[in-house]
Amino acid sequence: MGQPVRVSEKISATSPGTVRYETNRPLTGMGHRYYRSVEDVKNVEDPADVLASRLFDRGGVDFLHVYGNVATVDITKGHDSKGIVEIVTSLFTHYGE
Repeated sequence: MGQPVRVSEKISATSPGTVRYETNRPLTGMGHRYYRSVEDVKNVEDPADVLASRLFDRGGVDFLHVYGNVATVDITKGHDSKGIVEIVTSLFTHYGE
């Protein structure tokens, strides 16, 4: 049995539309990763790239920044963050029910 993945969602009080997701798993090494669209995805096996691909496929995301265990998402005006926690959590799910 592995350790459960935990994700906390923190909505910015100073930047409307910016939401930070903190995990108990690393998403990157020591480098910052920036994504403006799915075209910025380079490695389909890298957790940060997989997250970017899934978020842009979901829609409603303008920008993604990932560093360490934190993913910061700029939500498109008129959209919400519903379902993003589940997308982040599912990055580390290897077995279905």
